[in-house]
Amino acid sequence: MKKRKSTNMSGRERFLLVTLFLLGIFVPVSIVFSQATLSKSNIEVEKLKSKVEKQVNSNQSLSMQVDELASLSNIQDIAKSYGLSYNNDNIIVINN
Repeated sequence: MKKRKSTNMSGRERFLLVTLFLLGIFVPVSIVFSQATLSKSNIEVEKLKSKVEKQVNSNQSLSMQVDELASLSNIQDIAKSYGLSYNNDNIIVINN
């Protein structure tokens, strides 16, 4: 008959073994989770950058339209269409 060697582990050894096992599972899972969260955040940042870029382009377009509508020649054309005329003698300059 063969005798089996009994492996008596102390409480500390069992604790260390369980702790190492749990760390071996927890660390890779936490790394994958953090990478997924980072990836999701990067996607959201890119979407927001795209929205900001579209808004900047829209603002530039509107600014150019305002400049065009506020131009002196456009104002004079609109004034003419309403029967108004430009009379330099009616302009009064007030200096402070």
